[in-house]
Amino acid sequence: MVLLAAAVCTKAGKAIVSRQFVEMTRTRIEGLLAAFPKLMNTGKQHTFVETDSVRYVYQPLEKLYMVLITTKNSNILEDLETLRLFSRVIPEYCRVLEESEISEHCFDLIFAFDEIVALGYRENVNLAQIRTFTEMDSHEEKVFRAVRETQEREAKAEMRRKAKELQQARRDAERSGKKAPAFGGFGSAGMTGISSGSIMTDSIVEPEKPKISPAPVRPSGPSKALKLGAKGKEVDNFVDKLKSEGETIMSTSGKKASEVSKVLSPPVNMESVHLRVEEKISLTCGRDGGLQNMEVLGMVTLRVMDDKNGRIRLIINNNDNKGLQLQTHPNVDKKLFTAESVIGLKNPEKSFPLNNDVGVLKWRLQTTDESLIPLTINCWPSESGSGCDVNIEYELQEESLELNDVVISIPVPSGVGAPVIGDLDGEYKHDSRRNILEWCLPVIDANNKTGSLEFSVAGQPNDFFPINVSFVSKRNYCDIQVGGNLRVSPSAGSTRDYTLMSVAQQRPPVAARPNHSSSPV
Repeated sequence: MVLLAAAVCTKAGKAIVSRQFVEMTRTRIEGLLAAFPKLMNTGKQHTFVETDSVRYVYQPLEKLYMVLITTKNSNILEDLETLRLFSRVIPEYCRVLEESEISEHCFDLIFAFDEIVALGYRENVNLAQIRTFTEMDSHEEKVFRAVRETQEREAKAEMRRKAKELQQARRDAERSGKKAPAFGGFGSAGMTGISSGSIMTDSIVEPEKPKISPAPVRPSGPSKALKLGAKGKEVDNFVDKLKSEGETIMSTSGKKASEVSKVLSPPVNMESVHLRVEEKISLTCGRDGGLQNMEVLGMVTLRVMDDKNGRIRLIINNNDNKGLQLQTHPNVDKKLFTAESVIGLKNPEKSFPLNNDVGVLKWRLQTTDESLIPLTINCWPSESGSGCDVNIEYELQEESLELNDVVISIPVPSGVGAPVIGDLDGEYKHDSRRNILEWCLPVIDANNKTGSLEFSVAGQPNDFFPINVSFVSKRNYCDIQVGGNLRVSPSAGSTRDYTLMSVAQQRPPVAARPNHSSSPV
């Protein structure tokens, strides 16, 4: 074995944290570390000392020492390089180099040490890879959690809406003295399936509160009408009914319900017919250039709040030539959409569900064509005597887009101080806790299609990848629009034409989280 142990100890030789890579007793390692301070003055070197059996390779860390205990036949140059990596790992987990801070993060340091050395030999890893391995970050897990949270939010919103409908029906039944009608219908389990199972729905639009007419004066005396219980009891009864039907309902406390209400989207201008068109772009580029994968997901969501517009038909203008895959809801007439690009129900006698978001059309684009990248990022790190000089530039490929709130996140090495900024277009922020330099640009459009950033910092070229980019846009990337006319059929055999002026259209920003990371050829 070459590397026997790695330890952080005090100047008196007290071990704070130690990781042995061979079979060693606690008494043995404590004895070796206790003898280390006594040997420091005997050697002529300031980086290592030797005994008859082992070699100590060390580096001061303020009031502490980072010590590697190796065999005498190990390569001292490799040991020094390994010691340098060990010394850079410690500030990753400890804000200050003190004994209490080291003890608090001892397990994190041991896990990081195991990524550097295996079976006594150095692994071919750098600081960024160690950080990734110890965090065990998973993109698939994030996507799964995002989908799960979206489904939970929509289920809670649907449950609240159903509870309100049930309470209103019970009030009406109490006034009329009749039995409350049973609930069910087209919207609850039919057309909402697309929106609840799609990643595209990021927000919940609060449904309109039902209008309650004033109750008439009731005669005195006993009444045989339906009695209403406490509000919480009614909701519990409704939840029990859903559970008996096989629905999975997650219990939430009042505190959690208040937290859900905080993430609701701000109120928008709602008309009797409300459309929402949204897109998400996700792409990954290689460090040396080339598009690895690009995916665009889009959806048109319809919300009808007036019964007379329940049989509305939407005209879709598809002017996109990028090779999109279009898909309509199962209850939409596919033949009509294929022939005339019109969205309507299969059964013309039925209406769209009221006060319910319905995903009527969605599209998908997946490609590796570099010409379709909306925004390219080019990173040129070059080593200098004191570290690295990094030049980053962007270029807007799709000039018809206007990108807002663009944030380009560049990782920087930890424990080396803030980067020195040179030429800059826009603004920047340095997050020392996450070790990220954020390049912020309010707008990128045809008049501001290129820009650059220069900075210098201690590190190596590999430390500045991967680069993450995020932005929003009010214009869709794919040229799919709702046409100028909407047709409503109030009864069989008659139609009325409406223009888009009477319909509210909500266009959430096109969200994108591409990972552009490229370097000079």
